[in-house]
Amino acid sequence: MDGEQKLFHFDDVSKHSATKDCWLIIDGKVYDVTPFMDEHPGGDEVLLAATRKDATNDFEDVGHSDSARDMMDKYCIGKIDASTIPVKHSFALPEQPPYNPDKTSDFVIKILQFLVPILILGLALAVRYYTKAE
Repeated sequence: MDGEQKLFHFDDVSKHSATKDCWLIIDGKVYDVTPFMDEHPGGDEVLLAATRKDATNDFEDVGHSDSARDMMDKYCIGKIDASTIPVKHSFALPEQPPYNPDKTSDFVIKILQFLVPILILGLALAVRYYTKAE
């Protein structure tokens, strides 16, 4: 694109998210890829999934060839106003509950609930065996 590029607002770009009207944001530039929808090797679904957001990571993750990067120039229609792009919210792990020593005592109680009846049964069988032998 020659000369001064038009500056687009994110809300304006995000309105173009259909097969017959598809714009993408890649590396701070706005691309009208509508004429390329049928030719895209990954299909139009891939391009449509990259709309309404900054698609730079999506584009880079695929590992496009140099010829694909050169081809982008003819679809560039301007730049994006970076201040209008919504901030991505990163995933944060939920806080782990603090160590609870009562959980350990719960485990011990469960083991004892299993072992004590077995010990009583074993003791009863031993008493019976030794008293019967006499």
